[in-house]
Order: sequence, then C-alpha cells, then structure tokens
Amino acid sequence: LSTPSSSFTASFTLQIRPMSSLRYAAAAVALLAPGVAAFSAPGMRAVRRSTSLSAGAALIVQNKGGGHGELGYQLAKVLTDMPDVSSVTILQDDACKETAEPFCSYSTDLPGVEVARAPLSSDESMSAGDFAAVLGGKKFEYVFDNCSKGPVGAGAAVVECASDWKSSVYAYVSSAGIYVPDATTTFPMSEASTPIKESAGQFKQEQHAVAKGLPLVSFRPQYIYGKKSSKHDYVDWFFDRIVRGRALPIPGDGTQLVSLTNSEDVARLLACAATSTEAAVTQQIFNCGTDKLVSYNDLAYLCADAAGVSRGDVKIHHYDAAALGKGKFPFRPTNFYVAPDLAKEKIGFSGANADIVEDLVWYFEGWQTRGRKTAEVDFSKDDEILKA
Repeated sequence: LSTPSSSFTASFTLQIRPMSSLRYAAAAVALLAPGVAAFSAPGMRAVRRSTSLSAGAALIVQNKGGGHGELGYQLAKVLTDMPDVSSVTILQDDACKETAEPFCSYSTDLPGVEVARAPLSSDESMSAGDFAAVLGGKKFEYVFDNCSKGPVGAGAAVVECASDWKSSVYAYVSSAGIYVPDATTTFPMSEASTPIKESAGQFKQEQHAVAKGLPLVSFRPQYIYGKKSSKHDYVDWFFDRIVRGRALPIPGDGTQLVSLTNSEDVARLLACAATSTEAAVTQQIFNCGTDKLVSYNDLAYLCADAAGVSRGDVKIHHYDAAALGKGKFPFRPTNFYVAPDLAKEKIGFSGANADIVEDLVWYFEGWQTRGRKTAEVDFSKDDEILKA
C-alpha cells in the first residue's frame, strides 16, 4: 500500500481483492482509524469506522452491472435526500467496469456517498467477518441488497451482518423473472398468487433471510432502463430495426403489455422500505414496475416517433412464437408483466414519474451516441422467422 497522503478527505474508496478473513480485517484495520480515513489515492475513499449502530445509516450492496446495474446509483441519490437517512454507503462489487456508467459517475454525482469495493461476486468464501471488515466495522440500520444471487459468499455474509447489526430492514432486490405464470394466472401478476421458480437463487436468498429472522422486504423489478444503464437490450431491439427499415418480428398479435420501468422510479419504490418500514416488512413482497404499461405494438410506434420515422414505415411482422420461437425478441412471447399496485396501497409509492414517450427521446439520442446505427447487429434469427 502507498504511504498515507498528507492531504486527504475523511473518506475514500477502499478496494479489497479476495483474501482470507484475517487479511480482510487486517487491511481494514490498517487503513481505517476511528472516524477518519488513514489513506487516500486518486479516486479512492474509505469508509469511516464505527463500533455502534449508526442511526439512519443506509448500506447499498451493488452488483457489477447488467439490468440492475444502475439501481444502486439511483437509490443512493434518493436516500441522500431523505431526512431520516443519516448517511449512505455503497459497497460495490469490484468486478464492475469502473470506466462505464454508472460507476464512473459515483465520485462526481454522489459526493456525499461513501464507496467501498470488494469481490462480492468472485469470492464465494467471503465470510461475515470479511464483509464487515471492508466496511470498517460500521453498522447499518437500512440494508439494500442489489447484488446477491443466492445465500453463498457475500449473499450469506450480508444476511449474517444485517442480523448482527439488528438492522431495521433488509431490502432485497429480487426479480420478477422468478415468476412462472400458469393457465390460472391473471395479469398484472400478483405477488400472492403467481407461481414462482423455487430453484431460483433470488428465491433462495429470500428464504435464507427469512430463516435468519431478518426483517425482509423483497422487491421484484422487471425490464429496467435508464440514462446510466449498462444494459440496453430491451429498447435497442426496436431502434436497431426501425432505423434500418427492417421488419420487426413481434410474437403473437403484439397487444401483450410490458412493464418497462425507468430506474429512477425503481429507486423511489425501493426507498419506500426506509420511509414505511413497518408496513413494508409486514407485507414483505412487492412487485416493482411502472403503472404506465404499453403494448409491444405501441412500443414499436413510439420508438419510430422518437427516431423521426413515419409510423406508416414501421413494418411489424406478427408470428406464432410457439412454432418459431422468440428469436431475439427482448420480452416474453406471452403476457408477462407486473404493476406496483400493492406498493402504492401499502407503502406510499406514488406511482411512476417517468413517461416512456418522453424518455424515448433521450434514449434514442443515447442509442446514436453509442454507435448503434452503424454497429453490426445479428439479424439472422429475424430472417429465419420472416422467411418461415
């Protein structure tokens, strides 16, 4: 490690690579003195040490990217502005690409948020002691887990730590993808009655938290997009074809609805676990999505509007997915959507602020900036369906 700097702030990012429990603890103790940081380097900050529960302190355990990759960033912004939250810390999986969004914006956009890094996804031997050491011994009232895929390694460690800390809430970001609707399922899918895939890691994480006696609140989001997202598959599929004048092979008749949700709205809903904790813990499971649903056909036309393409030039090709498969289509061939009705009823969620019509304007600008117009796109599956 470098020699302590004479000009440092009270926090910096501490990056810990896989090591034994003893080495995790030794690294944290060596770097962190009570209440201050003992080391600083460009782009690095450490978490202040604490030996008692910090009233209102919130911890966000953030994954390396993908569909949920932007949620920690957006949630931190929401929690920072909440009067009942005294501090916000992000524990970031160090497998993230730090030069990509939203991770590269932490230091500029989240100046009051402390950030630590650890091998959350790569170190399956991580213990609760390792986990706590990375955080410098600080304890948290609100724990938001947007990383764990099952009760192994960091997934088990965060549960044990939240139990030791006696946290007021363990808010777990699961996925609506664990639903397995059957012939009796009505839509939007219900938290209480929709069958789930019990072998899913997210379900196992929920069950583990319950078995440990944690005040679990599990959120099941679906189809997230955002300005700083690292996953663009859902909407790119439409622009990639519309701008090139290609047909859009949409399964069924295209009237299926989709819950395409802005990450800022997802973050606002997650934060309700800290504002309506008792009600949230009592209800326990919440679907997490927009209440402004659109059909597959309508989404195609809205994308055309944003791209300046006449709706008359949009070539939608409906087909039988049961016979030909879903190809590269980004959503389920049949209805598969959730709505935040229970969250609105029980924990004060006001509904989605974002409007897909407005959002598609800046999304298309981003699509162009990312070079999608000239990028090589594999349309082979489309061609198979169109020729059938």
